[in-house]
Amino acid sequence: MLMKFEPKWIAWEITRRCNLKCVHCRSSSELEAKGHPDFSTEEAFRVIDDIASYAKPVMVLSGGEPLLRKDVFNIAKYGTDKGLRMCIATNGSLVTEDVCEGMKDSGVKMVSLSLDGSTAEVHDNFRDQKGAFDGVINATGLFRKHDIKFLINSSFTKRNQAEIPKLSRLAKELGATAWYMFMIVPTGRGEDIMNELISKEDYEELLKWHYEMEKNEKDMLVRPTCAPHYYRIVLQMQKEEGEKFERRTLNFSTGGSKGCLAGQLICLIDVDGNVLPCSYFPKSAGNIREKSFKDIWENSELFKDMRNFKGYKGRCGSCEYVNVCGGCRARAYAVTGDYMDEEPFCGYMPRKLRSEKETK
Repeated sequence: MLMKFEPKWIAWEITRRCNLKCVHCRSSSELEAKGHPDFSTEEAFRVIDDIASYAKPVMVLSGGEPLLRKDVFNIAKYGTDKGLRMCIATNGSLVTEDVCEGMKDSGVKMVSLSLDGSTAEVHDNFRDQKGAFDGVINATGLFRKHDIKFLINSSFTKRNQAEIPKLSRLAKELGATAWYMFMIVPTGRGEDIMNELISKEDYEELLKWHYEMEKNEKDMLVRPTCAPHYYRIVLQMQKEEGEKFERRTLNFSTGGSKGCLAGQLICLIDVDGNVLPCSYFPKSAGNIREKSFKDIWENSELFKDMRNFKGYKGRCGSCEYVNVCGGCRARAYAVTGDYMDEEPFCGYMPRKLRSEKETK
């Protein structure tokens, strides 16, 4: 499969400040982000000008908690006026009537909410904040009232993996346009819960469950995220069943036809201006205060590595599904220190390696 490497989706960490202290936070956000101050509104406009002169991606204003910035809707409106599809990723706790009006007026197309438990007990434990669950439920009600589209992201470790089917049902009941099942990548505070990562065996079974669920879900878009080998599983199960089903996409997504898209169709710009392959990959490809976004996207050695599937090592490098999966580069980097190494949470043995083993 040939890939055209254009930036389709950019997450932008407009602040590292956050009112929660989630156990898995990739940026270890706190209410006061020491050493990582917010950039000015003027610099935000300059970044948007730079990106919009090169491409027209979906731009997700993220954090931390982006609603802590008083100028968040000025930034969103500026991006909208430049032709970008502006979205916001929030934990939901700060959503009010006024916030919804700001979203509408600034042209925000989609809001993503994080919900990691079907009850307050589970979600508040994961988010380390009493009342976090009620904040999300309140936000969904306000979004429905103001006709604002929202999707729900749910992150999973061993502590809440039993919640997965319950959360898929709850997301639908709340009126979400989409539900994304995130498989934790151990970065930031996530490094402290390495022993809580879902086993590769359970991981495989959950992805098979998701395949069956997606096949029968007609009203809500569903996607596993940070789970690239799902696309290998889809092909395997479709081959076994001898049929395919039509996989739906969102106008605000990257299409959902391939696994790891880091540095290929997506990236993250952090609050310090570093351009990272994705939200969970802490290695910089360059800084937008020093180079243009176009220069970084097209010429970064890191991004070139990410796009060189033939350079992948271990089982990923020998796998017949590398073009549709690719393995999670961020997870490989977090676990082994080598982002070109094999996906550590995939148990699949490529056909080539099986054949070599059988002939020995």
